[in-house]
Amino acid sequence: MTKSFYPVTIDNGHGERLTFLGREVRDGVEYIQVENQVSPGSGPPMHVHHQQHESLYIHEGKMGVQIEGQDPYFLSKGDSATFHSGIAHRFWNAGDTPLQCSGEIWPPHNIEYFLSEIYRSSRKNGKGMPAPFDAAYLLRKYKTEFDMLGIPPFVKTVIFPIVLFVGKLRGLDKKFKDAPEAV
Repeated sequence: MTKSFYPVTIDNGHGERLTFLGREVRDGVEYIQVENQVSPGSGPPMHVHHQQHESLYIHEGKMGVQIEGQDPYFLSKGDSATFHSGIAHRFWNAGDTPLQCSGEIWPPHNIEYFLSEIYRSSRKNGKGMPAPFDAAYLLRKYKTEFDMLGIPPFVKTVIFPIVLFVGKLRGLDKKFKDAPEAV
């Protein structure tokens, strides 16, 4: 894994800023501390961390939360939300002012690399989502850690392999040559 010097802030160019504050080990478990700022109406799509837990404490704003298969609910300043590994979820800024949270993810494994690359690609792509090759590559490489449920299964099983094949022919995978191995 690449050593990071903290803090490290990433911005997807579409209303989400995430700052990795640092890592620490407590009771034999590694945690990464984070802060995020989410613009009104923005937030990550339905996704799942297969190995990581995520906990967020709301400092300012209103957070909408949805667990797959359940009705959405809302949290405000002083509330917190914890998303356990294997549970598909999404959250968004459900208010009119910036949503500001702090929290932690444990164990972090490759979350820092994965999200940094997804945010970089989304910002560069300019369409509110990562470029198709980047999404296909990262979701395949880190399939044991992460999944984006908003991408239809047909796209993941039929389109993404074609995108990967053509992208590799074009050398698009070279930008990921230093990617850490999946856990």
